[in-house]
Amino acid sequence: MLTKVAEANFPSRFGHFRIFGFEGSYGPDVQECVVLRMGDITSAEPPLVRIHSQCLTGDVLHSLRCDCRSQLELSLNLIAEEGRGLLIYEHQEGRGIGLLNKLRAYELQDGGADTVEANERLGFEADLRDYQMPAEILRYFKVRSVRLLSNNPDKIAALEHAGIHVAERIPCIVAPHESTEGYLRTKKQKLGHLLD
Repeated sequence: MLTKVAEANFPSRFGHFRIFGFEGSYGPDVQECVVLRMGDITSAEPPLVRIHSQCLTGDVLHSLRCDCRSQLELSLNLIAEEGRGLLIYEHQEGRGIGLLNKLRAYELQDGGADTVEANERLGFEADLRDYQMPAEILRYFKVRSVRLLSNNPDKIAALEHAGIHVAERIPCIVAPHESTEGYLRTKKQKLGHLLD
């Protein structure tokens, strides 16, 4: 069962949104989700929608291990350029394994494992994310068809299975991150006079 718990104005550097907080009960678990809505999303053309899984290390701490922050910002920019759309921000850190397990996976990745191998070595499936709540949120907003900002075919399948038509998939292609050393060297060059 989905419940809206809060709604407020949300000005941001990407534009003016309305922010919503939702809770959903799925078995013994209560999940939380934040949604940013811009413009009229119920007009004839399907709105842009991004379902973004929380990534504290990327979204907040600017990790170069992933491109989550870049995909988040690209999505917000595209929604703002169009003047309408939804960003659904799920609390499913590390493909659903949680923050501390994600850090354990990082440790295994430092030893040579890729993301999937690391998750499996920790006893998890490659991806534990569930898209039931985003589908319910879309129904709450009376959105039956979307243009999905995603690189993940599993999201398309999950939404279609839940009765949400994906009219178009728009890839979230972002520039690859440079190495940490290269990033720091570039930053130092740009801020050289401040660091002397």
